[in-house]
Amino acid sequence: MILEGFPVGALEANCYIVGCRETGEAAVVDPGAEGERILSRLERLGLKCRYIILTHGHADHIGALARVREATGAQVLIHERDAGMLTSPARNMSMFVGQALRLEPADRLLNDGDEIQVGNLTLKVLHTPGHTPGGICLYLDDVLITGDTLFAGSVGRSDFPGGSHEQLINSIKKKLLVFPPQTRVLPGHGPASTVGEEAADNPFLNGMF
Repeated sequence: MILEGFPVGALEANCYIVGCRETGEAAVVDPGAEGERILSRLERLGLKCRYIILTHGHADHIGALARVREATGAQVLIHERDAGMLTSPARNMSMFVGQALRLEPADRLLNDGDEIQVGNLTLKVLHTPGHTPGGICLYLDDVLITGDTLFAGSVGRSDFPGGSHEQLINSIKKKLLVFPPQTRVLPGHGPASTVGEEAADNPFLNGMF
């Protein structure tokens, strides 16, 4: 497996490239900005992007979607409950930062438990609402890509429209903390962590906030 992550854009949202060494197929997760940089990474790695997977529909995670989609012909995947965010600058919150992103609809709508095949790799979809109604995490090979659900030492905001702190914490505890402690956590912003570290030390999961 090839797995690279790097921050993009002013809000430094983490974009991830997940690739299959055997087939050369790849998925780009959360192309938030800097489309040319993402495309250059794909080229350098010798990968063909088959899917663009969105952990949720906020502007800082979809800003380069149109460019990457146009250049690669990849299918766009998002949870069905966030699907409307792609076409609405109000719902994806881009209108509040001067972008007004109004994108084409997704090619495939995801649900909890769906599997996405990228070459010989299988990514499992975990529906983790709370940051947004259709927020998802992705699991593959002892790695969780958590979007804005879970961060190192923190959790996603729940004060945006459609957010719920109670739902977010419930999602994390029931869907993410059940994985083995050594499972890597690759969040939508900031550094990586592990399930064990977050279960033990994350103040939002231990009743401190």
